[in-house]
Amino acid sequence: MRYITTVGEREFLVEIIDEHHVSIDGKTYEVDFVSVSGQPVYSLIVDGKSHEAYVNESDEGWQVLLRGRLYPVKVEDEREKRLRAAAGGGVAETGEFHLKAPMPGLVVAVPVTEGQQVKKGQVLVILESMKMQNELKSPRDGTVARIRVKAGESVEQKQALLSVQ
Repeated sequence: MRYITTVGEREFLVEIIDEHHVSIDGKTYEVDFVSVSGQPVYSLIVDGKSHEAYVNESDEGWQVLLRGRLYPVKVEDEREKRLRAAAGGGVAETGEFHLKAPMPGLVVAVPVTEGQQVKKGQVLVILESMKMQNELKSPRDGTVARIRVKAGESVEQKQALLSVQ
């Protein structure tokens, strides 16, 4: 099966060849991908190089935390993508977006205030988890509508942190 995978603004053509091989934009990689103890933490080995990632389903698709950076990821099979394109559909950049914690952690800082205008990619919350500080960024331009956490507060996975309209 072939999938169109969008990471941030970049699109990749991903084809699953078999249990241990994938092709990304025509280049084949040997992979091993396993969940660690049933948690949203995954061990990924690509061509012998080890990576650890947090993977969390969100309202818009997936969130992948890798090496301290949070990536929004959307995965569609080719048929879904063609149908959406034919219908003229796209993800609306309107409405309220709820930023949720991709993993349990400690809120280190919330460098924005309610009512503040923010740009896509601007840091909204800094979350510490497993001794790493992770910058959670805005997926689009908007206005911070409601902040639900403050610095020093512990949060659970999928807990709403703030909203952007």
